[in-house]
Amino acid sequence: MEIILKQDVDKLGYANDIVTVKPGYANNFLIPNGLATVATESARKVLAENLRQRAHKDAKIKAEAEAKAKTLQEVKLKFEMKTTDGVKIYGSVTPVMIAEAIQAQGFEVDRKQITVDAIKTVGSYTASIRIHKEVAAEIPVEVVAAQEQKEAPKAEAPAAEAAPKAEEAPAAEE
Repeated sequence: MEIILKQDVDKLGYANDIVTVKPGYANNFLIPNGLATVATESARKVLAENLRQRAHKDAKIKAEAEAKAKTLQEVKLKFEMKTTDGVKIYGSVTPVMIAEAIQAQGFEVDRKQITVDAIKTVGSYTASIRIHKEVAAEIPVEVVAAQEQKEAPKAEAPAAEAAPKAEEAPAAEE
């Protein structure tokens, strides 16, 4: 069954695409939820006219997406993760972690736009961010083993406790 998507649907298509799906998926999910309409001849003509009118706007949107992709490609991410043997990390680096790191650098990215292979070992990887249906940015992601300093915080803690006591004593005398 051919349908016209009204909105972007993950792993199916983008808004205004004509796609073929099974009738049950279209009739029971896509059409009732307002995500698609049946691709009749009249609906196709209306879609063609709307696309012709939107061509200029789409070119502007694509140009903005390409500019954003260019700035995003300059971002380099580095994650320090705890490791078991210096190579294998506990857990993995997820798209959520990548999205948070990118947002910390001042860019607005949704975690659903990020595609990355499973990152479970130390090394260099590439994350793909889909900004527009025709534009994607590739971001280098580096995973390194965290430097474990178990003894250093213990040595700093008594020094930190001693400093406030020294400051409080002169204040009490005044």
